[in-house]
Amino acid sequence: MTETLQTLILGSGPAGYTAAIYAARANLAPVLLAGKQPGGQLTITNEVENFPGFPHGIMGPEMMEHFKAQAARFGTVIHDEVATAVDLRQRPFTVTAEGGASFRTQTLILATGASALYLGLPNEKALQGRGVSACATCDGFFFKNKLVYVVGGGDSACEEANFLTKYASKVCLVVRRDALRASKIMQQRVLANPKVEVLWERNVADVLDVTKGKVTGLELVHTRTGVKQQVPADGLFLAIGHQPNTQLFRGAIDMDDKGYLKTVPGRTATNVPGVFAAGDCQDSFYRQAVTAAGSGCMAAIEVERWLEAQHDR
Repeated sequence: MTETLQTLILGSGPAGYTAAIYAARANLAPVLLAGKQPGGQLTITNEVENFPGFPHGIMGPEMMEHFKAQAARFGTVIHDEVATAVDLRQRPFTVTAEGGASFRTQTLILATGASALYLGLPNEKALQGRGVSACATCDGFFFKNKLVYVVGGGDSACEEANFLTKYASKVCLVVRRDALRASKIMQQRVLANPKVEVLWERNVADVLDVTKGKVTGLELVHTRTGVKQQVPADGLFLAIGHQPNTQLFRGAIDMDDKGYLKTVPGRTATNVPGVFAAGDCQDSFYRQAVTAAGSGCMAAIEVERWLEAQHDR
């Protein structure tokens, strides 16, 4: 592409598509590169019931199709492309896609999201949305009176385990060491919760689906003795962290030690003028579809005002 765009959006989750909707309505003629997982993490979420406007819930993939259609309706050009290189040393910025296409743009909105870390088990990803989840806030409601397991030993795992006791009949916290890494207060909360049982020195070796369609059990292995046991389970929640999809911007944009892009507090501007970040690639705290969408709106508004300021100058 030889023309210079006013704004280019990388990523197609709630943040990317919302940014596209707002940018398109501002007559910025946005172009969006969908990335490796078009639709983002919601495409592997079974039912979404906590996003305003859907009183009866909606399937994650269907919801993202609505987002995409709305962005396209206002004129967003969407490419099923993955960005493989960015040059932010001068404006217009240059972005190269996997297929070889090159895009020049005055501004850039980064909405590349984050990916939950998984254990790497064969059945794990096959059972996503069928008992395997990486978001208790998103999916806990579906496990009322069920037996669920949470993997992890940090603050996130303890928070997830405590949260799930609102719904589950019992929560087993699988910890690979003989101690928790969580803060003292989080340890106290989880250890004092009568609905939580901590399984020390255990790893999940396999996710079982006897009925061939949903989680029915787990195979656990003792980290010291190597003894394996199969246990019944209705759900498995992974709380071993998230990896922001920001490797492409390393060295070009300021990020924290975990790789989350740093933005001006309360805004979406990065340290590179004209580059803005929204959604899970810069948010390690909330990680919700609704907050990602909100930050996508913020990014588009900031882009519009930034471009106007450049013109005024």
